[in-house]
Amino acid sequence: MSFSLFVEQLLNGLQLGVTLFLTASGLTLVFGVMGLINLAHGSLFMIGAYAAAAVAGATGSFLLASAASLAAAAAAGALIEMVVIRRLYSRDHLDQVLATFALILILSEGTRWIFGSFPLYLSIPDWLAGPVTLPGGIRYPLYRLTIILVGLVIAAGLFLLIARTRLGIRIRAGESDREIVAALGVNIAALYTIVFAIGAALAGLSGALVGAIQSVQVGMGEPVMILAFVVIVIGGIGSIRGALIGAILVGVTDTLGRAMLPDLFRLFMDNSAATSVGSALASMLIYVLMAAVLIVRPTGLYGARGA
Repeated sequence: MSFSLFVEQLLNGLQLGVTLFLTASGLTLVFGVMGLINLAHGSLFMIGAYAAAAVAGATGSFLLASAASLAAAAAAGALIEMVVIRRLYSRDHLDQVLATFALILILSEGTRWIFGSFPLYLSIPDWLAGPVTLPGGIRYPLYRLTIILVGLVIAAGLFLLIARTRLGIRIRAGESDREIVAALGVNIAALYTIVFAIGAALAGLSGALVGAIQSVQVGMGEPVMILAFVVIVIGGIGSIRGALIGAILVGVTDTLGRAMLPDLFRLFMDNSAATSVGSALASMLIYVLMAAVLIVRPTGLYGARGA
């Protein structure tokens, strides 16, 4: 593999990592603060993508589409939390899994009923289309580079929100001891709704950003949810910093593994066998990474230290 191709794949891994972070950060917040397993988080990713595609088709504006993804996913998340999720906080994890799995089916079929079964397409705007030349003469798509920058900016903003704002203090306090926080006069129900809406908005924006690279279709959030759970296990449940590090590790490992392992096996196998074996092992790499992290740090990289 040439140096330019390696750098390109590394950037692709970073781009995958930051989009996974946008989804996983909300998921880890919800689990860390509320102790809730939310399998339907991927459906909010899908809702954001569909909202962006619908608004972009109606207005032609990618910025309005991105704002719509945030607003639609946040509104859907707040509604779901108030109607369904808040009844599950005192229930065991099995009830939470069953209820949120039911939400996946309801939201998927509802989306299919509104938009139909055929995929929608969200076009990259002209001002983000085409490649840019990076140092060393490497050409890389401007849109993917923009996703990386937007994701890192949002990560920095989320760190500041959690660490430096009154809302962040309440979120961290609610994670540590919700009963004491409630006794101090904090409206826990409203706090939980806000946290759930923030997590949903981030997932929706991630769906919109990915929707311009892939097609927007029913069920697109389920594969992302699997990766998001891997991310929060690696990073540590409840840790925003862990979600960022874990997402980048997963993105880079998955992308470089798929690009490099077949070439590695071609050194001592024929082409078809190397492609088959390399692709199979590449799909396992992130789970091997997760197992290795859990052997060394059973709570994840930052799970014992919080955000």
